[in-house]
Amino acid sequence: MRTKSLKKNKINVITLGCSKNVYDSEVLMGQLRASGKDVAHEEEGNIVVINTCGFIDNAKAESVNMILEYADKKEKGIVDKVFVTGCLSERYRPDLEKEIPNVDQFFGTTELPALLKALGADYKHELLGERLTTTPKNYAYLKIAEGCDRPCSFCAIPLMRGKHVSQTIEKLVKEAEGLAKNGVKELILIAQDLTYYGLDIYKKRNLGELLEALVKVEGIEWIRLHYAFPTGFPMDVLEIMKREPKICNYIDIPLQHISDSILKSMKRGTTKVKTTKLLKEFREAVPGMTIRTTLIVGYPGETQEDFEIMRDWVQEMKFERLGCFTYSHEENTSAYDLVDDVPDDVKQSRANEIMEIQSQISWDLNQEKIGKTFRCIIDRKEGEHFVGRTEFDSPDVDNEVLIDASKHYVKTGEFVMVKVTDATEFDLFAEPI
Repeated sequence: MRTKSLKKNKINVITLGCSKNVYDSEVLMGQLRASGKDVAHEEEGNIVVINTCGFIDNAKAESVNMILEYADKKEKGIVDKVFVTGCLSERYRPDLEKEIPNVDQFFGTTELPALLKALGADYKHELLGERLTTTPKNYAYLKIAEGCDRPCSFCAIPLMRGKHVSQTIEKLVKEAEGLAKNGVKELILIAQDLTYYGLDIYKKRNLGELLEALVKVEGIEWIRLHYAFPTGFPMDVLEIMKREPKICNYIDIPLQHISDSILKSMKRGTTKVKTTKLLKEFREAVPGMTIRTTLIVGYPGETQEDFEIMRDWVQEMKFERLGCFTYSHEENTSAYDLVDDVPDDVKQSRANEIMEIQSQISWDLNQEKIGKTFRCIIDRKEGEHFVGRTEFDSPDVDNEVLIDASKHYVKTGEFVMVKVTDATEFDLFAEPI
């Protein structure tokens, strides 16, 4: 029998899934550190907390495999305790408890105080907004709301994250000020739905007022908008974006599809005509802005004609940034009542076709940047290059700027002006000037 060692406990937090989970892990780690706990992110530790994703099949499989891996390590005595939190745990807790009994405890997305208690820590209300960031020092995510009130047929997020709840402007400004004091220069605003921000607490869509307050925070130089819903988008935001140099000319607006019959089945509350008009208004209000979107192929009932409508529209719209996903049939969503009738190989081939078109669009747009100068933030040094981004690029998902480290030195975490010398579909090669 293994004897319990007297070594000091170290808590290893592992994050899977989206930027909202990154934020939640950072809050958890901030609370643990404030309780005097030794905590690290994705390093060695004898106590493990896995923050899971339960959004689509691939993400669920990754989360389950990670839980199984650490349950096995616990069995072998490599780690002492395993706790699981996050979306997968919220959604499938009874099944997980039955199937993986070797996990010490499962927690949902709203049970931070209970999780802290299990880890021997107290939830400290006075730590509001303070966290242990895991991103490079120059940027951080700012979660302005939790949950979602939209009825999208394919989406399980309301099942895992609940109804939309906005944070107050005062709290978010205080949090931004704390991040700026720690050297953060770029805030990436995230929520399940930025468009809805403020409706619950201010009785109006209030993203514009929040941005007006955040641009006043000293030390913050870029503010980036992620995950805005197209229906009901507050148009005053565009005017502020154009006027305020701190707000990046960039928006992430997941559109999911464009065929009217599919949009209707998806319960998106919009049409092809309305969506195209909205994007035209975006481009007219903020010339040169970058629009990022995501699309779903293979939704139940998607015909070849539906797909071709979307394919042709992607070709026509020339999005600067675009991701495409195959439909995942999720239990307890309203689309689950439909027949998942598009074969997997057809889904994949449609996704590939969209991404090939996007790759060409991205290539053409990047070739136009050669010889031009851009302000760039340097995130890290990797291999032979310093890796940075322009205001038109978000971390992890968008283009990167590569600077030859054998010829040039730039400081990570700082802004630098660069001239683009060459470009591929998804990378720009540049020299500092």
